[in-house]
Amino acid sequence: MPDPILPPDSHRRALVGALASLGAGSAAIGSGAAAAAASASPAAGASGGPRVLRCVLRNRDNGFDPAFVSDVISAALANSLFDAPLTYDPLARPAKLKLNTAAAMPEPNADFTRWLFRIKPGIEFTPHPAFGGKPRELVAADYVFSVKRYYDPAVRSPTLFHYEGAGLLGLTELRKKALDAKAPFDYDTEVEGIRALDRYSFEVRTARPAPRLPYVFATGAVSGALAREVVVAEGKNIAEKPIGTGAFVLDTWLRGARIVLVRNPRHRHEVYEAEPEPTDPADVAAATRLKGRTLPLVDRVELQIVEEAQPRWLSFLNGQADLLEVPPEFTSLASPNGQLAPNLARQGVQLRRTPVPVSWYTYFAMENPVTGGYTPDKVALRRAVALAYDGQREIDIARHGQGVVAQTLVPPGVSGYDSKLKTLMSDHSLARARALLDLFGYVDKDGDGWRERPDGQPLVLEMYSEPTQLARQLQSLWHKATKALGVKVEFRVAQWQENIKASRAGQRMMWNTGWSAATPDGSYFLDVLHSRNKGQSNHARFGVPEVDALVERQRALPDGPERQALIAEALRRAVALMPMKVTSHHMETWVSNARVVGLKPHPFVRDYWRFTDIEPEPSA
Repeated sequence: MPDPILPPDSHRRALVGALASLGAGSAAIGSGAAAAAASASPAAGASGGPRVLRCVLRNRDNGFDPAFVSDVISAALANSLFDAPLTYDPLARPAKLKLNTAAAMPEPNADFTRWLFRIKPGIEFTPHPAFGGKPRELVAADYVFSVKRYYDPAVRSPTLFHYEGAGLLGLTELRKKALDAKAPFDYDTEVEGIRALDRYSFEVRTARPAPRLPYVFATGAVSGALAREVVVAEGKNIAEKPIGTGAFVLDTWLRGARIVLVRNPRHRHEVYEAEPEPTDPADVAAATRLKGRTLPLVDRVELQIVEEAQPRWLSFLNGQADLLEVPPEFTSLASPNGQLAPNLARQGVQLRRTPVPVSWYTYFAMENPVTGGYTPDKVALRRAVALAYDGQREIDIARHGQGVVAQTLVPPGVSGYDSKLKTLMSDHSLARARALLDLFGYVDKDGDGWRERPDGQPLVLEMYSEPTQLARQLQSLWHKATKALGVKVEFRVAQWQENIKASRAGQRMMWNTGWSAATPDGSYFLDVLHSRNKGQSNHARFGVPEVDALVERQRALPDGPERQALIAEALRRAVALMPMKVTSHHMETWVSNARVVGLKPHPFVRDYWRFTDIEPEPSA
């Protein structure tokens, strides 16, 4: 039987051949890269020609409508096409806010219930027939409209929780009015929550203190400005027709295969400014070299979507990609013992290892008759299954060491994370798991080797994942754990887009997925546990009033011990009820070729290509 962890023999031979050619000398990879660049963009190799950056993505996009973005890839694309008022310094760590379309940092009142935003004049949307075929200036009303869209029931935004969590005044009521009347959402009714004060300023008012609200306005995937007349003109096609003010415009889109972005010729004059970590020589060198350069740094970004890990890795080795997040299964080849492999170093390949605020987990549907509920027997079932599964083994085998064991849903790099915390989330004990099931009546009643439910009905779990090598490895680990526990699991495979749609609708009993931070605020992960967010971020459909209350109380507090205590208590209660088995927090390893300058993936700025340069290849 083939080893489920290793690729098929034919693929291994191809990989060995690629590595052999890579180690043979610089001519092998250099000529391959030149040929690939020439085929992708004939002008890219010419001296003084356009700067073309070629990237490979691991997941499919979900369109270009910010209000409907809920995955990392679509978030990166939205950030390139649409402008939020604020953004982040590309090199500063911890993350540091800086101006984007805003003319100044937003001004709060004394209790953080009102924020004033002022935007720069002269920023333009790209031309569109709705503008009479001409460009149109970005104004404050565009941000007001774009935020209101999240509340429109017809949009059905999965990320409305960003704004509902902040408690924008009047907007939830306006949404409810449309739902109750089964009428179109009224965009023209002015509400206190967000309104334009004049052409270039708008205010945001909240029902309670919102000291971290500026983070919500720092990514195009959450607060990017759309033009109302374009949205009306395009209708249901708006997710395919992105018209924004961002650094790039969409040139080509082959769904699930290829995306090409080109420099926006009307993009406002913006220059590279960064505060590097003084202890990182690569950061310091990049900041010095790129300072004052016009953004974006490249003219064209060619994005290929390759879901399987091995073809992604080979695309970099064969010179078809300029940079790559190394698939976990190939990190030992790229960076044995955490150091760049010698054969890659000889080619001038650059290595980046960086922790990212991502939590991987498998949730239990809390409204499902088998896995859901809050009675002791249902909690025991979830805790037993979680105890039977070894999170460290997942990191070692499926994620190839690229992670740390999780204690709660909140990862490193965001507020609310406690590096000293230890919970039962990380425990692995088959003996305790079996004892729990025995105690609550989950025993083998008919002698077929599988446990039944306490009432004698069959106990069969359904777990969903995707058709990828990583998913197959995770299935193997889960199968081994549950079989040892005596619990039958049936695995279902579907495309990611199908799974996320069904998951939001409450149609998945268990799903292997994850949650990636959009802001440095740990509340973003607590939103996964809030009952208000069922069908949005709360895929498990978990709902406990006491947890909801703790999540709401911590929102109003500034960062500090009091807020930390509330977050810890909310997480403690959630761990006890086990709506999900959080296995690990992610670590990324990146490689780039010698011509790439300034690559440092940011935890909250997904479109790293905006701040990355590539030197043109030498002419033949």
